[in-house]
Formats: sequence, structure tokens, C-alpha cells
Amino acid sequence: MNLEYFIARRLVTAKNHKSSISAPIIKIAIIAIAIGIIMMIIAVATGVGLQDKIREKVAAFNGHIIISNYDDNVSQVSVAPLAIEQDFYPEFKAVEGITHVQAVAAKAGIIRTEESVEGIVFKGVGKDYKWHNLEEYIINGRIPNLNDKLNSEVILSQYLADRLKLKVGDKFNTFFMKEDANSMPNMRVFEIVGIFNSGFQEFDATYVLGDIRHVQRINKWRNGEVGSFEVFIDDFDELQQKGDEVYNAISSTLDSRTIKDKYYNIFEWLKLFDFNIILIIVIMIVVGTINMVVALLVLILERTQMIGMLKALGANNWSVRKIFLYNAGYLIIKGLLWGNTISIGLLLIQKYFEVIKLPPENYYVTVAPVTINIPAILLINVGTIVVCLTLLLIPSYIITKISPVKALRFD
Repeated sequence: MNLEYFIARRLVTAKNHKSSISAPIIKIAIIAIAIGIIMMIIAVATGVGLQDKIREKVAAFNGHIIISNYDDNVSQVSVAPLAIEQDFYPEFKAVEGITHVQAVAAKAGIIRTEESVEGIVFKGVGKDYKWHNLEEYIINGRIPNLNDKLNSEVILSQYLADRLKLKVGDKFNTFFMKEDANSMPNMRVFEIVGIFNSGFQEFDATYVLGDIRHVQRINKWRNGEVGSFEVFIDDFDELQQKGDEVYNAISSTLDSRTIKDKYYNIFEWLKLFDFNIILIIVIMIVVGTINMVVALLVLILERTQMIGMLKALGANNWSVRKIFLYNAGYLIIKGLLWGNTISIGLLLIQKYFEVIKLPPENYYVTVAPVTINIPAILLINVGTIVVCLTLLLIPSYIITKISPVKALRFD
């Protein structure tokens, strides 16, 4: 870097230029970059956060991969039982990346109270059930105690509790139909020990969770037979791969499905967020770049005499262009600092104080979730700098057309 560069850079970035005509243009450019970064970071954090939360909820109620008989692969209830003795249970050693396997069974039933009637699916679970996934959704009471002998403890959703006008400690009758339509239904009396609210209407309006031994006795299953197995993996991004590996590892008489296959519509809807995020990023970068182009052109026109003087002193076109590009880079970084500070601050407020609420019937969550991904934020910042400076090479080309003789006469 030569002496002309330092002199010119001082001239371009000197504080006294803030009172010139370029001052408001520069401020607008910085604000545009800051707003763009705020929008991009918030879009990524909320979009990815919503995707992660919905995936987490679906997996909490179903596992990542469901192993069942072929007869049960399109039904919410267990029809054909499975033997509890399987090569993959309780540990799935044939496939890496599987963290847990649990046995469940489901039975359709009808809850009847003095004031209401609701159709439900009683999901029977055992001692191996991963309650940790559901604990954060329990808003009242506790999880059922399944470690001792068969009992009547269950948890149900706030949605069902409100419709049935039940609360923790209440007991209710549930009727399970037999295969023989002429036979009297099986009746069980259950006690509510906990109420959950996942915000996922499809689950909240359907499931009651209790002891799997009720389903086994009602269905007259022998030797601890179960309805299906729910498999959890450690990396959701490998779901399809692990799903294929599980399918190949189990017996040919069994079927397996991933939750993406079971809840196809939900996961297709989630893919739309990827498109929305990309669209917002593109729009914000375009807006920020346009403002920076305008600011750079104003700076060039305002410093025409300086450009002519530098050329007269022997500076080549690229050296002069670099001066303005470095100055533009300084303005971009200034906007990035403001944008990052504001956006991360807003995200932290939402994460810890849950200011923004969402209708669960539309978004499957009650609060707008956020995922603060540092690598993604760094990528957005670096990408913004690279794209803006690359595109600013075009307007900076006007410097090559400025003649020293005419520039020094420029008024």
C-alpha cells in the first residue's frame, strides 16, 4: 500500500465529509444493511426454530422410526401384535446412531363423562418409555408411575381435559370396543395424574397415555406382545438413511416407516420455510446492495476532484477503486455490527421471555421458537460482505472513466 492510498483513505473517511451531501445517503445505506441483517438472522432463527420444534414434537409422540406389522402401517391403533422378543429390542445394535427403542401399543376408545363424550386413542407405554421427551409439555401434575404393578394412572392433553371438564385427580370411564360388535365393550376407569399441552392439535386431540398392560389385557395378547416399536436416532438429518438401514435390518415380516413418511403433509409444509428463508435472504441482500451502490456512486461523484488528483500523482485505476471499495466495506461492517446486535438481542428476548405467541392450530406451537445458530449467522455476515463488495465492483468501474484533466476542473 503506497502513500497515495493512505492519503486518499483519510480523505474519503474523514469526519468532515459527514456534513456533505453524501451523509444522508451513507446513513441510509448503513441502515439498509442493518435492517437486512436483522431480517435475515431473524428469518433463519425463527424458520429453523419452528422446523426443529415441530420435528421434536412429532418425534416425542412417535419416535423417529416406527416398526410394526404390515397390517398396522396405516393405522393409529395396534391390530396385529408383535412378539416382544426381537433382535433389535431393547438395543438396536445392527444400526449405528440409534439411541433408544421403546415398545408401545395403541387402542381406540371412547371417554364418557356426565357432560361429554370424546373419541380417543389410548397409547399404552411401558417402563422403557422415554418420558423425558414429554416432560417439558406437562403443565400440571406428573407422569404415570409404570414401574410397579398395573395401575390406572394416565395423562391426557389440556384440550381433552377442557372438553371433558376434567382435572388432575379426576377419574373417568373409557370404553374399548371388542372385535365382536355384539359383545359388550371393555370398560376401564382411569385416573388423571398429569395434563400436557404440546400445542400439536393432532396429538392433543387424540392421545391418552397410560400403562401398556391395559391394551395387552383388553386385546388378550400373550407373552407380553406389543403393537409396535418406536426408534429414536441421534441425528435427524440422517433420518432417511437410518430409516433405510432399519428397514433392511429387521425381519422381512415387519415394516418400518419414518415420521416423514407417516406425517408427509406436515414435513412437506416445513419445507416451505426453507424457500421462504432463501427468498428473504435474497431480497435483503439485493436491497442492501442497491443502497450501497447508490452510496458508492454518490461518494465517487463527490470525490471526483480527489480521484483526478490521485491519478495525476500516478495512482492507477485499481488503486483508486480499492480506496472506495474499502470505504464501502467499512460502511457494510458498520451496518452488520448494528444489525447483529439488534437481531441477536431480539432473539434472546424471544427465547427467554416468549413474547411472541402463535396459534397452535396453524403453526403447531404456542410460542414462536428460535434457534440461534452461530455458524449460520457468521455465514450470513460473510456472505453479505462478499456479495455486496463483488457487486460494487461494477459501479466502481466508473472511476476508470474519470479523466484527471477534467476531474481537476470539476466543480
